[in-house]
Amino acid sequence: MLSISAVGAGLAAIGAGIGIGQIGGHAMDAIARQPEESGKITTTMLIAAALVEGVALFAVVVALIK
Repeated sequence: MLSISAVGAGLAAIGAGIGIGQIGGHAMDAIARQPEESGKITTTMLIAAALVEGVALFAVVVALIK
């Protein structure tokens, strides 16, 4: 039987994967529409992905501690 902390950690990982996928997909759409802004879009995408990953890591740690 799965423990509650394993379920919480798994949900955090799934959420981070979905979030980063959405960020990447929408960034590619934006670059396709405005290729001249690709540098700014890429920078913003990386910052947003890092924030999502940080929140997911925090959620995994909290789930495993509890």
